[in-house]
Amino acid sequence: MNKKPVRHILGLSGGKDSTALAVLMRQKYPEIKMEYFFCDTHKELPETYEYLERIKARLGIKIHYLSEKRGFDHWLAIHDGLLPSPQMRWCTVKMKIKPLEEFVGSDEAISYVGIRADENREGYISRKPNIKPVFPFKEHGLVKADIIRILEESGIGLPKYYQWRSRSGCFFCFFQRKYEWVMLAQEHPELFAEAVKYERQHSDGRRFTWSEGESLLELLSRKHEIIAEHEKAIAKEKKKTPNKTLAEALEEVLDSEDDEQPCFACHL
Repeated sequence: MNKKPVRHILGLSGGKDSTALAVLMRQKYPEIKMEYFFCDTHKELPETYEYLERIKARLGIKIHYLSEKRGFDHWLAIHDGLLPSPQMRWCTVKMKIKPLEEFVGSDEAISYVGIRADENREGYISRKPNIKPVFPFKEHGLVKADIIRILEESGIGLPKYYQWRSRSGCFFCFFQRKYEWVMLAQEHPELFAEAVKYERQHSDGRRFTWSEGESLLELLSRKHEIIAEHEKAIAKEKKKTPNKTLAEALEEVLDSEDDEQPCFACHL
């Protein structure tokens, strides 16, 4: 009986690192038959889907869109109305990890993970022994500046949401900073309204806020204050390192606001 060949898989999140990894692998290892996938929660930003289309067009690749068929609202009901939070990340398990592991099944697979050499994290590591992670950026010593260069040279560039948000993920991701919530209200008021609705209809008996300490409407009432504080921080960051792009300065400022690590399984 012939043994099935090892599969090569690369998860695209709609963010810069996984996209640069796809470019790098196409350039350096064109002989690898790569399977690209995107774990779609159906709660993503429109800019994410636009960026995925740009990636497909530039690289000439097919992307498998994986999703949990019953959807977010089904699992919200199963969890008795308990919305996901940093302490209860059921969304990651049900909407990201489960579809990926079903996609791979029992096949032997190498998973290419876009963690840079200047990052101190592991990302999502499957508990399934048949999925082996590898880290090409670390192996090649590539840091953030290299990722930006790869994207610019490929013609793909950065996703549009990087003008106001530092990561891909659901529009109501609880790891968003206050500035990102304010900008979501400005860029996508209908999505902000949906996030408010989830927050107000939270039904497990406790007061829930996506952003710790205040509701989204309370946060929005401080919009001008939040934007002013953010612009001051951006100016300080740009003064400290003049060569930084606005997107890089934005990422630095947002990352420095707290020590909470985002849900890296969402940024495969």
